[in-house]
Amino acid sequence: MRRIRLVVRGIVQGVGFRYSMQHVARGAGATGWVRNLANGSVEAEVQGDAAAVESVVDWAATGPRGGVVDDVAMTELSPVDAEVGFEIRRDA
Repeated sequence: MRRIRLVVRGIVQGVGFRYSMQHVARGAGATGWVRNLANGSVEAEVQGDAAAVESVVDWAATGPRGGVVDDVAMTELSPVDAEVGFEIRRDA
């Protein structure tokens, strides 16, 4: 089990990034959450097996059509127990 935090910078708000990431993560079998940050970036925590997490990371490097990803910062985290689903959280 692997858990990561992503901070994605670029044109990533107002382009459906969070909803698309939720769709990709659910399809890959990953759990976690995604939200917009006040500085215009998007933050997410993604958990799952290595293939599921890597699938979301690969997608995040390009994002949805209409978005422009300039940078993806990734931090390894400790997995959490009993997390279910992949949610869109309120903006931070």
